[in-house]
Amino acid sequence: MKNALLILVIMTMHSIMSAQNYDESKIPPFTLPELLVNNSGHRITTVEGWENQRRGEILKIFSDQMYGKVPDFEYEITYDLRPVEAPELAGKATMEEVMISLSNANGKVDLTMLLILPANTQGNVPVFLGLNFRGNQATNTNPNITIAKNYIIGDDRPGYIDHRATEESRGTAASRWPLELILEKGYGLATIHCGDIDPDFDDGFENGVHALLDSRPVADEWGTIAAWAWGLSRAMDYFETDDRIDPNKVAVIGHSRLGKASLWAGANDQRFALVISNDSGCGGAALSRRRIGETVEAINTRFPHWFCRNFHQYNDREDELPIDQHMLIALMAPRPVYVASAQEDQWADPKGEFRSLYLASPVYQLFGLPVLQNQQQPEVDKPVDSGFQGYHVRSGGHDITRYDWDQYIKFADKHFQ
Repeated sequence: MKNALLILVIMTMHSIMSAQNYDESKIPPFTLPELLVNNSGHRITTVEGWENQRRGEILKIFSDQMYGKVPDFEYEITYDLRPVEAPELAGKATMEEVMISLSNANGKVDLTMLLILPANTQGNVPVFLGLNFRGNQATNTNPNITIAKNYIIGDDRPGYIDHRATEESRGTAASRWPLELILEKGYGLATIHCGDIDPDFDDGFENGVHALLDSRPVADEWGTIAAWAWGLSRAMDYFETDDRIDPNKVAVIGHSRLGKASLWAGANDQRFALVISNDSGCGGAALSRRRIGETVEAINTRFPHWFCRNFHQYNDREDELPIDQHMLIALMAPRPVYVASAQEDQWADPKGEFRSLYLASPVYQLFGLPVLQNQQQPEVDKPVDSGFQGYHVRSGGHDITRYDWDQYIKFADKHFQ
């Protein structure tokens, strides 16, 4: 029976993947939901109307129909800091592991955050915060960083066996975290293995932070993306206790599925002063109604645990969605937001990612802020930046690179330095 079910799932996924569209001419006509018309049909024309009414309406729809709401539950949070010996930093920075422990009567979950801060700075520092895929030890070659103990996404790279990290995994993702550049520009870096918060497989929500609840999520409650976003906010809780960090200058960043999480974290938690999405695609920055590259059906079939169960009713029915991703981007306003794509990453729909950012502009205009003027996607490797909306499409494929970080730091400098 299990083998038959597995074969059915594989056949279904193969059928969906084979049917994916990458041809702009085959995108069906669509109409986007109104960004600035409220549920009663009235147009929003003021900041007060946005902040006191429309923003909350949109956030609730995303929560109820897509990412899932976080149930109310009690927990205790504690922090334990462990210095990490890092002679390679030559005194220019400090490296620590912050154990963020969440506990209640149902159990305990430990989130290990690697925290690297520039030394000899005057006052508290701005920080980039992001989740990582393969463990903190993969982001840096330092031999003293604790190796991730939880489930690792994928199993096909050197240093990983049966979804667990080994010593050989150290530094294997260091190119995605250009520490020297980040520190040189005066920023700190904080990262948590996403598997510490919730493992990225369909486990029936028996592990990670879901296990702290008395019951598993119902149809409108959080999936894994929302759990990751919630975990990012727990890191923000810690930053507010550390006087070396400026909690008003924290940029949340994420790549791919973790870019979806950074956007949802930024939408829910306005303590994040700047939000960055790198190649986040469907369920992140890309418009769902374009139905190009990864689609709602493809994402829900391949990763049924990412979103709440209500979202599955929109498989191949994107026009029935009461929201689309330009509305998610608008939830960042008036805070600065940066969306990035990669030319060869058609699965993530670069044009749809840019279109979402551009179509969020009316909310930024309510605040009297400068917005992107050209509705056409910019040329490859030609970033555009209004000061509060930033975008680039980089040459190359699905990755986060030094080039990407160069743009994010330049963008952050305008607000944090």
